[in-house]
Amino acid sequence: MTAQRVDEAAPYQNPADATLAVEVAAAVEGVAGVAFLRPGLTDRLRSVLGRGAAGVPAGVRMSRVDGDGPWQVEIHVVALRRARTVDVARVVRDTVERRLAALAPTLPAPHVTVTVTGLV
Repeated sequence: MTAQRVDEAAPYQNPADATLAVEVAAAVEGVAGVAFLRPGLTDRLRSVLGRGAAGVPAGVRMSRVDGDGPWQVEIHVVALRRARTVDVARVVRDTVERRLAALAPTLPAPHVTVTVTGLV
């Protein structure tokens, strides 16, 4: 099977997977020290055009090699300057791992990568 890649150009094919990604995004946004998820081009255009929010934020990318494998999760956040960046990244990773374990307890542990793309 080929990898299912999820990003702005290729929306989630399965609505349950999109819901899972939205849940992960909400968990990340609730982490102390996170200013916001990195916006993508469509998020920026949406704000200029005044459209309502739709879909999964660009700062969350999730893919699985097959239906039985672990999630490969990429998180891109902008952190607050007052917080230690490494601590924010660790808490985000732990939060995503716990949230996915709670939402999909039968799946293998996810592989989570967190990148801090900026500070505000």
